[in-house]
Amino acid sequence: MKKLFLAAALAVSASAYAEETAQKEGVFAINPIQQSLAGLGLSVNEITDSPIPGLKTVITDRGVFYSSTDGRYLMQGALIDIPNRKNLTEDALSGVRKEGLKQYEDSMIVYKAENEKHQVTIFTDITCGYCRKLHRELEDYLEAGITVKYLAFPRGGIQSQGYEDLMNVWCAKDAATAMTEAKAGNPVADVKDCTAPVAEHYQLGQKFGVSGTPAIILEDGTIIPGYQPAAELAASLERNAKS
Repeated sequence: MKKLFLAAALAVSASAYAEETAQKEGVFAINPIQQSLAGLGLSVNEITDSPIPGLKTVITDRGVFYSSTDGRYLMQGALIDIPNRKNLTEDALSGVRKEGLKQYEDSMIVYKAENEKHQVTIFTDITCGYCRKLHRELEDYLEAGITVKYLAFPRGGIQSQGYEDLMNVWCAKDAATAMTEAKAGNPVADVKDCTAPVAEHYQLGQKFGVSGTPAIILEDGTIIPGYQPAAELAASLERNAKS
C-alpha cells in the first residue's frame, strides 16, 4: 500500500514539474479542436461549452462551428433552442460582431443621417445588384434616421477585379462620392499607392458568417442577410431597441 501511495505521489509531482517546466519554456498543450481545425485552415478564436453535452461551440475566423471534444467531428449550421425560440448560433456571433466592428470604425464609408435614430453597418460590393438597389435608396434610409456605414466585401474574393475596384473606392479622395459613382456603374479610377483595408474587411465578414452581400449588421450585433427596404429596416431596428 505504501508503494502505491509513493508511486501516486511521484506521478503527481512529476506531472506538476512537467507543467511548470512547460510554462517556463513557453510550451503549452494544443487543444485537439484547435489542432483539428487548423488542418482545415481554420483559426480558432474561442471554444466554449454548448447546450449539448459533448459538443463545443467554436468561434473561428470563418464563423461558428460545433465540435466534439476530441476534434474528430465537426458541424456547421444554426443551433436552435426550440422552447425559447432562440438561434444560439446567432447569439454566439452577435457579441463577436459588435466587438469586431469597433476595430474598423475609422475605415468605414459613412453616410450619416441628419436626425440619427439608429446605425447599421453593411458589408457591400459595388457589383452586387441588391447592393446597388440599396444605395439608390440611400436617401430613404437617411430620412428614416438610419446612418449607413459600409465595409467592403468583394464577393469574388481578394484576387478579383471587384476587390481592386473596392480598394480604389476606399482610397479615393472622396470615398463616399466614389462609392455612389461606382454603384451607378461608372468606371472606378485607379488610385496610386492605395493601401485600403479591404482584405481585412473581407476577412472580418467571413468571421461574422457573411456569405453574400448586402449583409446588414444591426446595433445589437444581429445580421440581416440581403436587401431590406428602409421602412422594414427601421421597423426591425425599433423592435430590437424595445426588446
